[in-house]
This record gives sequence, C-alpha cells and structure tokens, in this order.
Amino acid sequence: MQKKLTLTIDEEVYNGLRDVIGPRKISRFIQELVRPHVVKNDIYAAYKDMAADQVRETEALNWAEGTVGDFGEEG
Repeated sequence: MQKKLTLTIDEEVYNGLRDVIGPRKISRFIQELVRPHVVKNDIYAAYKDMAADQVRETEALNWAEGTVGDFGEEG
C-alpha cells in the first residue's frame, strides 16, 4: 500500500529534482534513496532463501570449483 507524503524543500532543490530526475519520477527516486536507511531487511532470511534454491546453489558450486585453478596461474 502506498501513502501520500507532503514534503517542503528548497525551490532550488525542487527544480534540480525536476531537471535531473524528471517531474513524474521524483517520488520513486526519493523512496529508493531513503529505503535502505529506514527499512530493515532480514539478511539471514535472505541467505536462508538463497541456500534453499538448489539450482542456484549447484550453479554457484560449479562456478566456484571451476575457478579454483585460476588462482596462482598468473605470470
């Protein structure tokens, strides 16, 4: 659900937002800028979900094992 928020900002900042971001994209820009500072993600749950993805885990393991020989072969 979205909520409407009224902000008061300097006219110069507003004009810069309109010029750089675009008049219909300001809300999304501000939301994406602010989100990491106010919404706490549960990183452990994200890691658990990734680990449960067997296809992803198999691909990651194959990639890791395939790059092991790459180290130390420079020169």
